[in-house]
Amino acid sequence: MALKFPSNMDECAYFTRRTMGQGNAVTWVFKETCPKCKKGTMGKPRDPKTGKPKIRAKEYECPECGNVVEKEAYEDTLTANIQYNCPKCKNSGETQVPFARKKVQLFDEEKQKKVSADAVVFFCSKCKERLVITKKMK
Repeated sequence: MALKFPSNMDECAYFTRRTMGQGNAVTWVFKETCPKCKKGTMGKPRDPKTGKPKIRAKEYECPECGNVVEKEAYEDTLTANIQYNCPKCKNSGETQVPFARKKVQLFDEEKQKKVSADAVVFFCSKCKERLVITKKMK
């Protein structure tokens, strides 16, 4: 399966490059078309003064018809595309998983204790190792 890489960031609702020990992963999520009018691409509402998207908006809207969808409801319908190199078996692979973040326990090396974080979870296609792409931690 060959995944389509985005040509620019305007196509993406989410994009990140992460290192996972000896491995790495590139994750992107394409924006979906409007479920109401089927013409526009759903995106964050834009600031009327600057024309830039409102980063912390709690909803997505269609620029064509003005249809508004809550952030959680919209993001649960998206699909994450992942290109990865497994840190355990060094396998290079590609996968698609639902873009649903789950709470996972991770060891924070700075604090020297376990912490909980939101992450997209997927498995290596060769060794079945559980791999996680965490939301940026503060």
